[in-house]
Order: sequence, then C-alpha cells, then structure tokens
Amino acid sequence: MKTDLHVTGMSCQHCVAAVTKAVSAIEGVSAVEVDLDHEKVSVEHADNVTFDILKNEIEDQGYDVLGELDYSC
Repeated sequence: MKTDLHVTGMSCQHCVAAVTKAVSAIEGVSAVEVDLDHEKVSVEHADNVTFDILKNEIEDQGYDVLGELDYSC
C-alpha cells in the first residue's frame, strides 16, 4: 500500500533525514521518499499502518501534515 502525504515545514536535508528515519521506524513501513520541492512524503507500508499513525510520527518531528494527496482526478 502507498500513501502520499502533504507535509509542510521541511526545508533541508536534515528535515528529509529526520522524517525518513522516524517514519522508517514504524513497524510495517517498507520505504519512505521525501520530496522537498513538492512538500510530499510517500510511504510504502502494510495495510495496518494508518494515515493517523504516519501523521502522528511526522508531526512528532515538528512538521505539519496537511492531509493525504489524492491523484484520482
């Protein structure tokens, strides 16, 4: 399963490293990709990893999760 999150407040490689490390530590997460230019964090994960789990972990690092990105349109 893949979830793309709109995350603000990230501005440098330290931010990328902090978010990647924190989200990667969640049991069931297999990959994390952070795109600073588009304020996006993409996470490959098991079904039991919810949006709220991802949101809480990222916000614990000091960044704001504005929502899940939807590419269905």
